Amino acid sequence: MSVNLSKGQGISLQKSDGGVLTAVRMGLGWQAAPRRGLFGSRTKEIDLDASAVLFADKQPVDVVFFRHLVSDDGSVRHTGDNVVGGAGQGGDDEAILVDLQRVPVHIDQIVFTVNSFTGQTFAEVQNAFCRIVDESNGQELARYTLTGGGRYTAQIMAKVHRVGNGWQMTALGSAADGRTFQDLLPTILPLL
Repeated sequence: MSVNLSKGQGISLQKSDGGVLTAVRMGLGWQAAPRRGLFGSRTKEIDLDASAVLFADKQPVDVVFFRHLVSDDGSVRHTGDNVVGGAGQGGDDEAILVDLQRVPVHIDQIVFTVNSFTGQTFAEVQNAFCRIVDESNGQELARYTLTGGGRYTAQIMAKVHRVGNGWQMTALGSAADGRTFQDLLPTILPLL
């Protein structure tokens, strides 16, 4: 059973039977919002990029994004760049796989971001979401839906962080401006 998260809400990443999750997929989906023009509505392709920034004691130590598809330790993997979107409320346009058992013990948080590489604002995006899926069975565990559009070009979507011997996902939903994950670091740090 999936949980729809609100900004700031968290969920433990345990299986419904109480077992521990071993691998999760953070999926991102979006659609270009139709714009009214002289000859009716039309859409413009939007290139959103998903990134995962790995932190150890509030310091970024690695990142996975479209130009660095696998973390240095191999525990986090990006499935590839989608430059147009289109899944919206359906499937994932981009996905990042996290093998929770392989994440080194010094990594205590993984922050998932989305940014408009081509600079369009979220006012031009609709049906944007991130979700976390149990990779072993495909079951959606939690979903955070981006609402409200806005004049910003990035979103700090969610973080997966260690709690005791397990992991928890927290929806962050923090608006930011930037075309790359590097631009977002000053906005991410206060959220850790």
